[in-house]
Amino acid sequence: MAAMHCSDWITDFLAHDPPRSKSLVVTIFGDAIVPHGGMVWLGSLIELLAPFGVNDRLLRTAVFRLAQEGWLGARRDGRRSAYAITPDAMARFSHAYRRIYAEPHAHWDGSWTLVISGEGALTPAERTAVRKELLWEGYSVIAPGILGHPAAEPAALAEVLARLGVAGKLFVVRAATVPGVGARSLGDLVASGWDVREVAAGYGQFLTRFAPLATALDGGVADQLTPEQAFVIRTLLIHAYRRVQLHDPQLPAELLPAPWPGTQAYALARQLYLAVHTAAEQHIDSVLRREDPEAPVAEAAFYARFGGLR
Repeated sequence: MAAMHCSDWITDFLAHDPPRSKSLVVTIFGDAIVPHGGMVWLGSLIELLAPFGVNDRLLRTAVFRLAQEGWLGARRDGRRSAYAITPDAMARFSHAYRRIYAEPHAHWDGSWTLVISGEGALTPAERTAVRKELLWEGYSVIAPGILGHPAAEPAALAEVLARLGVAGKLFVVRAATVPGVGARSLGDLVASGWDVREVAAGYGQFLTRFAPLATALDGGVADQLTPEQAFVIRTLLIHAYRRVQLHDPQLPAELLPAPWPGTQAYALARQLYLAVHTAAEQHIDSVLRREDPEAPVAEAAFYARFGGLR
């Protein structure tokens, strides 16, 4: 597969699985704009989205809706408009994208984190919000009023509960099997709490779509890509990977079916990202600086993605 064939791969991808404009804007903000300060002029955003077939009208509709939902804030300078991630949304962006670029699946120590709401502790709106956020974090409903996870990140849980304003209203405990009682293993809760078949299928589709591209780039094609092609590949990669990965409950390796395709999908995503990120950054820098000559280069945290890019 030569560079020309990489173009064919991009064309085929966009023809058969075109990203939705609004979702693609979220991907580009998280992957490309946040490392460069989190703000972009509309003209630069239009240029970044153009290779994906997203025209001016579709883009303006997408950013308008994201602004209405509180994800983006707008500012004007004469006739120019710029968009930036709002402070409230930045924490959620940062957490989601840290998760995307991190190596998956901690090992299980045999315990669970349980979040318990006492009788009448939460309002109906708070209960709905807690359930929605923790399900997104990979928790499952273990019993009425109890959500649990076998490998929860305490910092992530604390951030969610603080953001929702319910930290002092819930019981958060670490649970483990009591020795000598002869009870069922806590690992058995996984089968009743999660059905990971759909996630596994999503990872399988990701591997099928991107493995041929990895083979081509391994053959030296990466050096022949234009910066714009590298940016398009990097964006499509993260867009496809995050669609599956953010639905992955992040269960410990010991509690997952073996072999787990998420492990191979992460390795493939890392391989491709490392192959194209430098050229993609050239394109991002060039586009951003056409409207803002002082646009910042990528922050140091960018180079910690996927275990280190340098």
